[in-house]
Amino acid sequence: MTRISRATARRSLSAAAVLLATVSTPALAQTEAPAPAPAAGALGEIVVTAERRAQNLQQVPISATVLTGADLQKKGVSNLSDIQQVAPSIAINTVNRSTFVNIRGIGIAQSAPTSNPGVAYYIDGVLIPHEQFIGMSFYDIGSIEVLRGPQGTLTGQNSTGGAIYVRTPKPEYNAVNGSLDTTGGNYNRFRTVLTANYGGDSVAVRLAYVHDERDSYTRNISSKAVVQPGNMLMDSVRLTMAMRSSDSRLNVQVNAEYFNSRSDGIAIKRRNDTVSTNPFEIEEDARSYMNQYGYRLGLDARYDLSEAVQARYLVSWQDGFTVDQVDGDRSDTALPRPVTANTGRVSTSSTEFRTLINEFNILSTKKGPLQWVFGGFMMNETIPVELLRDNFHVVDYVSATSNITTTAKNTTYSLFGQVNYYLTPALEVIVGGRYSWDKQEYTRYAVTTVLATPYVSDIQTNQLTGKLGLNYHLGRSLIYATASKGYKAGGVNLTPGTPNFTPERNFVYEVGFKTELLDRHLRVNGDLFYSVYKDMQLSSQVGGLPTTQNALGGHSKGGELEVTGQFGALGFNIGVGYLDAKFSNSACISDTNAPGTDVGCATNLRFVPQGRALPFSPELTLNAGLQYTFTAGSLDITPRVQWSHTSSQWSTPFPYTNTFVPGRDLIDARVTFDLGKRIQLEAFVQNLTNKVYIASQLQGSSTADGGIIYGAPRTYGARVKFTFGK
Repeated sequence: MTRISRATARRSLSAAAVLLATVSTPALAQTEAPAPAPAAGALGEIVVTAERRAQNLQQVPISATVLTGADLQKKGVSNLSDIQQVAPSIAINTVNRSTFVNIRGIGIAQSAPTSNPGVAYYIDGVLIPHEQFIGMSFYDIGSIEVLRGPQGTLTGQNSTGGAIYVRTPKPEYNAVNGSLDTTGGNYNRFRTVLTANYGGDSVAVRLAYVHDERDSYTRNISSKAVVQPGNMLMDSVRLTMAMRSSDSRLNVQVNAEYFNSRSDGIAIKRRNDTVSTNPFEIEEDARSYMNQYGYRLGLDARYDLSEAVQARYLVSWQDGFTVDQVDGDRSDTALPRPVTANTGRVSTSSTEFRTLINEFNILSTKKGPLQWVFGGFMMNETIPVELLRDNFHVVDYVSATSNITTTAKNTTYSLFGQVNYYLTPALEVIVGGRYSWDKQEYTRYAVTTVLATPYVSDIQTNQLTGKLGLNYHLGRSLIYATASKGYKAGGVNLTPGTPNFTPERNFVYEVGFKTELLDRHLRVNGDLFYSVYKDMQLSSQVGGLPTTQNALGGHSKGGELEVTGQFGALGFNIGVGYLDAKFSNSACISDTNAPGTDVGCATNLRFVPQGRALPFSPELTLNAGLQYTFTAGSLDITPRVQWSHTSSQWSTPFPYTNTFVPGRDLIDARVTFDLGKRIQLEAFVQNLTNKVYIASQLQGSSTADGGIIYGAPRTYGARVKFTFGK
């Protein structure tokens, strides 16, 4: 396992500080001057919408990685999990139905209808409140913004760890164009993305469709096998309509999307497998599947009340379903019960998320020393869940020997605002705040056995969060210092009588800089932060049933450094993330992997000492890429190689073999041929060295044993993209 010392990370961050000290450029006027056109072969401006308006990333005091659709293609990012290979301080783990995103060690580690993610995820400004469906729209991307640190004053929902904004291309007025983008590769990979745009003077429509399929990286070698876990097939279609008034004061965008993902479930390697030591071989006899489907409808309306003020209203309805079945014993040898020694079982579940979101903003739009935005957010959702376990059968679910039937109702209201004001032509102050009201009502109709009467409990929480900041603008450079607080609402546990869990809070203090050098050929952004994490919501299991506890606090310190260069035909990027994240106090909590009782703890609780590493907190996340474009007439040839390193991490507060995720180094390579800007060809290899690595550790439960999810082996293929129209 490759290991890079803390001293190396500190030297990298020290170099960023030295570079900051060398920056000396004229002061900026209180209204930022229009950016000059970049020099030939230099870096273009990066636009972000993190503060509810289009801004230059270099003038926004947020630690962020921003990638355009072209960047994503160039770096081989084809799904959400790939982002951790091109952005520092982010860990993404896909387990069964869910994709868990953690930034700087803060986010979520286990799925439950009563829990909220610590990293908020948005598509075209609309919150996707649960981690089960955040990967379904990752196609036809305009840009993606990864924001690090609490986002509690300007985003739809409060968050403790950060936010990810995905933007899709807007329909173009007075234009007819489209594209066909097809990829083929080993493991019978086939992906096609089709787009079409038709726009008149006042109405424009964009259609995007994706078909994506691939065979499993893992082979089910059981003679009783009826499926191959890991096989996947997805179709998704998105229709976007834009409309504007004749005077352009009113702009409306309507979005409609349908997605349907079908698979044979996720391939999970049984721990201590005695049949095959090959990480890409399993033996299961159950008919596993995982189907996720649903739709989203949304409207985003903006109206210019005057030259200086704009009103915005956003509404979204989301309906998502997950239906799955799993081999609970991860084998083809376990016999069904009732014999006590037998462990064979099969389980099935269904979950529906019905979510209504409303948001209203009013914001300043005229350039000047004072900029502001105020708004309100509301979310109402209902989540019915049914989880059935059959101990008498091992291939298909027939009848329940135990069942869980529940309905969660979540309600969130909040008011928020932020003011930016230039005290001098160069010195800017930021004051932002949000007040949130959250309520959750949880009804359990059955928990292993049918309850005589439904068991209902609820919790109401509220919290004031905010942000204070001071920015110093130096021409096209920025030095900033911020203090921010994020919050995640409390909730109700599944088992009747188990105490509710209270809100968690994260206080972050950050200093950073952003600068462009050498006539905008070199961009260097860096930051240092210190985080105080209180009342952490830690997901575990008691008696095989999910339980959330918050007995612990944590603190972390670290920083990020991102360097991007473009010198004519030569381009490169470097990203460094350093994180030292530990529990700040000791406590006794439940341990899923090794149930027992430690000295000094209550029955069935284990001791977590102060100073132990926080889950999903790799010490180092590094990435680097290099490319060069050769031109021959109308043909551009661009080879690119990129590398990423992620240090080891733990998936729970308890360090065992079953929770250890070793570090990894991955290398990708590709060569792109641009033929007159209308046709693009590409050949690629990902995981060039065929590195075998653990992507996620799955913990056990009452319905299924835990196991290991391995990352993708070497994959290769070719891509062709045709663009037409104007």
